[in-house]
Formats: sequence, structure tokens, C-alpha cells
Amino acid sequence: MANALGDAGTDLTNDDQRRVAAQERAARERQRQSLNLQRENILSQRTSNPARRAALEAALAQVEAQIAAIG
Repeated sequence: MANALGDAGTDLTNDDQRRVAAQERAARERQRQSLNLQRENILSQRTSNPARRAALEAALAQVEAQIAAIG
């Protein structure tokens, strides 16, 4: 009887771990999608202003670094 209860507790723990892992994956995917949208927005902007272009390049580098950090 104690063994059955112990197994049930393990199953709940595994279910909780799976749920947490799924939530973390979903959060990373949402963050990746958001960063990709930011990246596309930056790439779509055109400017002849050198200061604005430098700012866009810096923003693009930052977004791409965040994407790389996510994996």
C-alpha cells in the first residue's frame, strides 16, 4: 500500500515537472517570436541618417544576441 502511494506521488511530481517544462518552452517560444518580430521591424526600416542607422545596427545586434542566448 505504501509503495502504491509512493508511486502516485512520483507520478504527480513527474506531471508537475512536465507541466513546468512545457510552460518554460512556451515562454521561450513566445520570447523568440517577439524578438524575431523586433528583428524584422528593425531590418525593414530604411534611413539615410547615419546616427539613426548606427542606432538600428546596435538594436539589431542586441536583438540577435538575445535570440542566440535563448537558443
